[in-house]
Amino acid sequence: MIFKPSRIRSKKIGRGFNISVHFSIGLPKVSHNVTDGKTYQLTWGPHRLVLGERTCVMGILNVTPDSFSDGGLFFHTDAAVAHGEKLFEDGADIIDVGGESTRPFSDPTSAEEEIRRVIPVIENLAKRVSVPISVDTTKASVARLAMDAGASIINDIGSLRLDPEMADVAARYQVPLILMHMRGTPKTMQTLTAYDDLIEEIKTFLRDAILRAAEKGIPKSRIIIDPGIGFGKTTEQNLRIINQLHEFTTLDAPILVGASRKSFIRKTLGNGFGEEPGYAVPAIEIGTQAAIAAAVLHGAHIMRVHDVAAARATVKIIDAIKNAKNSH
Repeated sequence: MIFKPSRIRSKKIGRGFNISVHFSIGLPKVSHNVTDGKTYQLTWGPHRLVLGERTCVMGILNVTPDSFSDGGLFFHTDAAVAHGEKLFEDGADIIDVGGESTRPFSDPTSAEEEIRRVIPVIENLAKRVSVPISVDTTKASVARLAMDAGASIINDIGSLRLDPEMADVAARYQVPLILMHMRGTPKTMQTLTAYDDLIEEIKTFLRDAILRAAEKGIPKSRIIIDPGIGFGKTTEQNLRIINQLHEFTTLDAPILVGASRKSFIRKTLGNGFGEEPGYAVPAIEIGTQAAIAAAVLHGAHIMRVHDVAAARATVKIIDAIKNAKNSH
């Protein structure tokens, strides 16, 4: 079989920010669940991400005392910066810094406390790593200071709903914006898991979020979407989202998935353990890698993970399988 070269369309969309969309022509379609060859190229400031041909890995850096998996391990600035450097050395394409736990039923953290936790980490880490740093926050005041400190992506699990000024920050700094599906807040989301049509309702939510962003001057070409694994979903619903992740490609935006060490993995494995295993059980990381592999095969462009080295190995193999050419 002869493979034709990709056709590239490039558009300048603002100060220092370009995006190219690549369409591969003539590639064999393996199945409807495998990505269709489309990639997204994001270029802003000194950074460039090509999403599609190679899966990007986002390393999680929780500067919190109470996050569900690693709360307290990197709560102090020096420990957090050192861990951020390790994530970079292990191959992270993005480092996601957050100062508020968003585990189910968690109480909110004040903006002042969140700023105290994350800004010194971002300031120091930005001097030590060359990959983009994202700030995981729902608060405009935190995002604004994070951008000034050296962050260059906003990861908003509230999708511009929880702080009306967040869109203005994203528009002003002209950085990529991650919009995630979540009903309610982390405090209430697990009481809101009843859906008439799970996938379609998530798609509608994300489509509306993209439109809200556009109304505030944030072009769709800067948007990354996240279906919100673990945020207001049951175990079965989380499994269905991964299984039907390819459905979200109709939104025409890069897809981020955060499944690492989450409760649905522990609950699924619990059937074999007799009870839900703890975070330190090796099977939890194995289950995480299985979820990563499935998500990438079904269309994920970015995987948000705790163990970057393991995830990098997993996606390298899955990407090689996805990109394997028919030799006949």
